[in-house]
Amino acid sequence: MPAEQITVQDLSESELLARIFPRLNHSPGILLGPGDDAALVAAPDGRTLISIDTQTQDQDFRLEWNNGYRTTGYDVGWKAAAQNLSDINAMGGSATSLVVSLTMPPETPVRWVEDFADGLTAAIIGLGAPDCSVAGGDLGRGRELAVTVAVVGTLSGVAPVLRSGARPGDVVAVAGTLGRAAAGWALLESTFPMDSLNEEQRALVESQCRPEPPLAAGPLAARAGATAMMDISDGLLRDGSRLAAASQVALDFDPVALKANALPLEPAAVFLGRDAMSWVLGGGEDHGLLATFPAGIQLPQGFTAIGSVQAVVEPPGSGVRIAGQAADTVGWDHFAD
Repeated sequence: MPAEQITVQDLSESELLARIFPRLNHSPGILLGPGDDAALVAAPDGRTLISIDTQTQDQDFRLEWNNGYRTTGYDVGWKAAAQNLSDINAMGGSATSLVVSLTMPPETPVRWVEDFADGLTAAIIGLGAPDCSVAGGDLGRGRELAVTVAVVGTLSGVAPVLRSGARPGDVVAVAGTLGRAAAGWALLESTFPMDSLNEEQRALVESQCRPEPPLAAGPLAARAGATAMMDISDGLLRDGSRLAAASQVALDFDPVALKANALPLEPAAVFLGRDAMSWVLGGGEDHGLLATFPAGIQLPQGFTAIGSVQAVVEPPGSGVRIAGQAADTVGWDHFAD
């Protein structure tokens, strides 16, 4: 049988794992990796960060999009790593290990699973998390593809940066991009075939399928004295409202700074008949960072100021404003959308 026609039901679990393990990188922090009942991971800081996230077929990704793009195992592996590495980054830490659970239908091509492992490794290395690797996981059978990744990280001597530390007078800043992944999603859901898209439009699609969180920015922000920080996964306004609520403050965004983020997206917005600003405000999955810093300090490399922290006034609303005016909370909600 040709290699591209082999499915997971044609192999035993051991045979499938034998194809996966060589594709995973191995970092020194993994004292005992895949193969036993549990992994053994070093915790040099004495404190451990841990987070978990799930991607489910037809909820978080499609195998074939409306415009004809076919999601590869590499795409799903990359994104699974990226969104989990970003959560550790948002606390000011660095990831040390991932544990991966992959559920799949029996007709899933083995090549898709191999590509998935390659995507995990490529993201870990390419995004700048060399001290992290896959420590183990689980394979299961189900009706649809589902990937759950648990990530462990270390703080390397710094205090964790929480959502609850923002203070009136602080500067609000972001690292990474805003709205590119949302623009990519809109292109994937459009009727314009992939082969008709130009280079920049294809790059936007890649921002959705293979996001690039700024992993160097989290530890830099922690060392620079960030007062609050979080990953932007569900949109600037929705996640901003969460940070504001945790800190019991309001975030006031500068429309000029927001416009600067929307400007590069205008050609795609015109092409699709959409509003670029809606992508900046409501689009998540770029996995950038939203952070607050004391006024007067130099922002760490990679961060750009987009507003300020204000005291809460009545009515509190969502806790996010634009030029002093209350902003509707838009963005992704797993259960409402």
